[in-house]
Amino acid sequence: MSINRIQFQPGLSLAEFLKDYGTEAQCEAILEHSRWPQGFLCPACGTSRAVQFRRGRSKIFQCCGCRKQVSLISETIFHGSNLLLTQWFLAIYFITQGKSGLSMLELRRILGLSYKAAWRLKHKLMQAMFEREETTVLAQRVEIDDAYLGGERSGGKVGRGSENKVPFIAAVETSHEGHPLRAVFSRVTTFSSHDVDQWAKSHLAPTALVVSDGLNCFRAVTKTGCSHQREVVGDQRRSTDMGCFHWINTILGNLKTAMAGTYHAFDFDKYAHRYLAEFQYRFNRRFDLRSMLPRLVFACVSIGKRPEAWLRQAENWT
Repeated sequence: MSINRIQFQPGLSLAEFLKDYGTEAQCEAILEHSRWPQGFLCPACGTSRAVQFRRGRSKIFQCCGCRKQVSLISETIFHGSNLLLTQWFLAIYFITQGKSGLSMLELRRILGLSYKAAWRLKHKLMQAMFEREETTVLAQRVEIDDAYLGGERSGGKVGRGSENKVPFIAAVETSHEGHPLRAVFSRVTTFSSHDVDQWAKSHLAPTALVVSDGLNCFRAVTKTGCSHQREVVGDQRRSTDMGCFHWINTILGNLKTAMAGTYHAFDFDKYAHRYLAEFQYRFNRRFDLRSMLPRLVFACVSIGKRPEAWLRQAENWT
């Protein structure tokens, strides 16, 4: 059997990370280049010339045109943070290079933070992943399934009506050779034709061939122009025994194993979309582990600030 080159790729070693990102000055330079690849550009007047100085630890740019002062981290995911950039970059390193994610408790121990600071840092990074993945569109053969995160709480209901259990759509795009390419894991309100139709409009191209089980709501994918292949399962025909669902079953199993092993408890109802996006972000970029860190840094400077009060709102997944 040949070696799986994706799984055995070297990635970014810790020694290489410390060499390239080990000092505050290195992290500042990388952040500045990610934010202004062609050099500083004033957000107010567009002037490219600025005077640089420091206010405490913060690096400040004062525009030579309108005199507006811009902090290096202002209006980015790092906005208002008192943490060192080296702490942020170390968190990004472990989150992107690990296969199963990193819990808040483990992040707290690694970085020497309070739990609240670790929560805030992790959720900001997961939000950046979520917003980056919102535009993912699958265009080839797509295996699709309904799934749930969460489960029974002590003394609560079981099954689909149980508390702290949220539905999501799982989809995996495969190549003509049958290899998995990209995945989408999207929280939905219900498994209704309307919700599936709205999901399909966002994540499926008209060229897609969607392979699903017999759940009626998945018929709605055809409204976007997709082809639809229904494979009805039941007592005599289990999806786990059907080759047409091999990759969706495998990747869903990996996702749930990673979730259970890394995160023992979290508020599924409010934050499931971010935890799903974290797994999706890493999976869709697994072909080049080395580039995942700078790509996430770019995402962090591109989406704007996301304060804690905003992060804790339950409506942000819609």
